[in-house]
Formats: sequence, structure tokens, C-alpha cells
Amino acid sequence: MVAFSDSVRPSPLAGKWYEADPNRLACALDEMLGDTPPCPGVIGLLAPHAGHRYSGGVAARAYAAVRGCAPKRVVILSPYHEYHPAAWLTSAHRAYRTPLGDVAVDQEFLSRLNAELLTRGAMGLTAISYDQEHAQEIHLPFLQRVLAPGFRLVPLMLRQYAPELMRLLGETLAGLLAGESSLLIASSDLSHFHPQEQARQLDEKMLKAVERFDPAAIYEAAQKDKAEACGLGAIAAVVWAARLLGAAAVSRAAYATSAQVTGETHSVVGYGAALFHR
Repeated sequence: MVAFSDSVRPSPLAGKWYEADPNRLACALDEMLGDTPPCPGVIGLLAPHAGHRYSGGVAARAYAAVRGCAPKRVVILSPYHEYHPAAWLTSAHRAYRTPLGDVAVDQEFLSRLNAELLTRGAMGLTAISYDQEHAQEIHLPFLQRVLAPGFRLVPLMLRQYAPELMRLLGETLAGLLAGESSLLIASSDLSHFHPQEQARQLDEKMLKAVERFDPAAIYEAAQKDKAEACGLGAIAAVVWAARLLGAAAVSRAAYATSAQVTGETHSVVGYGAALFHR
């Protein structure tokens, strides 16, 4: 059984990674989202997790595609950027707080997921409190702005992401989500700290692998082509789950590097967004 609390996780990012004032945050999000029309049949997204100043424009192209949707649950799979001895983490809190309000954590679903993983012989979930992980929270203001109110969050932060583990996680998620309205999000940036042209080449290899809609291709791009994605496991698990939930295609939504904001091309971070849809 996963140990949960009734506390709310305060935001360590507001005022640093994105606007702290709710009105200014809403206006900034709306400007990034623009008038991009929604895309019917989206089951999952790939979206970056840097500060809104850097990757928000790319992430917005994915989130605009689900504007007006009303999923019961949003499952965010991300890396966990700090050390932790456990393999798979989740939040112990009952909600995440952002300047736009609280996002409820689906503790009941997480308990069922944990039990199913253990039944299948996999590692279970470890719930943590007051984490500083940005790769989950950075998406929440976008979700609060584009989705109908009332969705519940399933935060999953990964420290181990071998291919066979991500297949098992994806299959387990799909089994529990079948028949319900849900949205899957793979939280990942792409290459880190290469010159602009090299970063573009590496990121193109990773994005083409994602577009093949095959987890094996994603791992091959990382191992053979040296393409990078800090959320490699998150992407693979979302692909497994999305395929089982009826997704049949991938559409690239946007790509950019940090150079488009900073003007510095000698060392950049790559950001990509994609849609997994029917």
C-alpha cells in the first residue's frame, strides 16, 4: 500500500520557472497557446519541461491540441532529476498547488496501480513529500488552462526505465485506464548542451524515432544514434500505453532549442512536442 497524506504540495517553481501572479500566468499561457485549433482523438502528448520562458512555446503547441477536453485523469510520466533509492516515485500529497489553484492527485488510482504492479511482479510505487521535481509541476498550469475542471492527476516519476520495465508499466496503465477518458503525458526535454547544429541533428533522430510509434526505435535512437531524451522511459511507457488505448499515429507538434530565447548557439537544450492520436 502506498502511504499518502492529506497535505497539499506547495509550488517551488512559481515565480522562478513561470509567473507567480495568477492573472499574469493566465495571460502568458493564453499568449503561448494562441489560436492553434484542437486535434480530435488525442490520447497522449510529448511535451518539454523546462521553464515556460524556454520551452513553453513548444509545450503550448501540444496543449492547444487538447483544449476543451475533459479527461477524468491525466497521467504524467517524467524523469526524477534528483537521486532517490526507489525506482518509481509518486506524490504523497493530495494535491499540487499552482497560482491557478490546486490539482487533485488521484490517490485511489495510484493505490490500484501500485497493487497491480506488485501483482505483476514489478516494483511498486514510493510516495514522496515536498519534492522539488519540475518535470511534473511545469505542465500543470497548461492543463489547468486548457482542460475542463475536475481532472485528477496521476504523477509518476521514474528513476529506472529499462525497456522491459516501461513495457510493463505502459501495459499496466492501459489496462487500468481502458474504457475511461484519460490523457497521457510524456514529460521530456531532448538533447542537452551541444552546439545548435549538433543538437538539431540529434533531436531530429529522436523525434523521428518517436514518430515511428515504436518503443524499440526510441531506445535504438538513444543507444545507436546517441540521441538524447531525459524522459526516455516516460516516452516509451506512454507509447506502449497509448497504442493499447487506441492511438495509431504520431504527429510532431513543434520543435525549438533554447537558442531561440537566449540567442546563445554554442550550448543549447532541445525541446520537442508531439501528439499520439487515433
